[in-house]
Amino acid sequence: MGSVAYDFEGDTVIVTGGSSGIGRAIALAFGNAGATVINADITPETKDADASKPTHEVIQDDGGRAVFVETDVSERSDIESVVEAAREFGGVNVMVNNAGWFTRGDLFSVDAETFHRIHDINSHGVFFGCQAAAADMRDRGDGGAIVNTASISSTHAQVDQIPYDSTKGAIKMITRGAALELAGDDIRVNAVAPGHIATEFGSGAEQKEESVEAGDLMKPIPLARPGYPEDIAPAVLFLASEQAGYVTGEMVYVDGGWQTF
Repeated sequence: MGSVAYDFEGDTVIVTGGSSGIGRAIALAFGNAGATVINADITPETKDADASKPTHEVIQDDGGRAVFVETDVSERSDIESVVEAAREFGGVNVMVNNAGWFTRGDLFSVDAETFHRIHDINSHGVFFGCQAAAADMRDRGDGGAIVNTASISSTHAQVDQIPYDSTKGAIKMITRGAALELAGDDIRVNAVAPGHIATEFGSGAEQKEESVEAGDLMKPIPLARPGYPEDIAPAVLFLASEQAGYVTGEMVYVDGGWQTF
C-alpha cells in the first residue's frame, strides 16, 4: 500500500492537550512534517505509559522546533496567550483544538459543577481556540487551518455519557459555524471524530483490546480493534494540509467503522 508525506516546513502549529494521547501523536506528527510545534497543555509531563520525555523535547531531539506553553483551555486568556506566543514564530498557521476532559454520568447524577467544568474545557476551549486563532490568521491575511477534535459522541449518544456527548455535539456545530463564517478569509475549519481510542484519557490499550475481543462494547467495531492515537494524527494532518484545500466544515470519522451501522 502507498504512503503519504506532508510538508509543514515554515508553518507554526498549536496543539492543545499535546502532552499525552491523541494530542501528543498529533504534535509529534506535525514535528516530523517540519512544523514548529507549540504544545499548549496544563503540564509538559506525559500521562502515556509508554513515553517518558515531554512532547516538545522529543521533537527537539529529532531535530525539530517545538516549545511548551502552559495553557488551561478553560481560561480564554490562556488560549489568547498561546496564540500570542505563536507570533514569535510568525503567527499560527494551524490550530488544533484537541484538549478535552472525559467523565461519565447519567441525566440525574451529573451536578452543575461537573457539567459546567466539562463544557468549560471541551466546548468553550474549542470555541475560544477557534476565535483566537482565526483572529490571528485574519489579521495577517494569510489564511490558515483549524482542526477540532470532536468524537463519535458528536452524533451518537452513548450510555452514561450525556455531559461528554453534549460537549462533543457542540464541537460539531462550532466547527460548521466557524467554517461558514471564516471561508471568506481563506480559513478552513474541520474536525476529526475519533471512535474508541486506547489512551489514558479513557481506558488503557489493554482494556480496550479486551473490550473488543469480548464484544462488550455497545456495538462491535467492524475493524475489530480499538483505535490508537497514531490512527488519528494522519487525518488531522490531511485536514490541515493543502491537499484538503477544498474541504471545510467537515467532520472526518476515524472510528474503525463504528458509526456506519
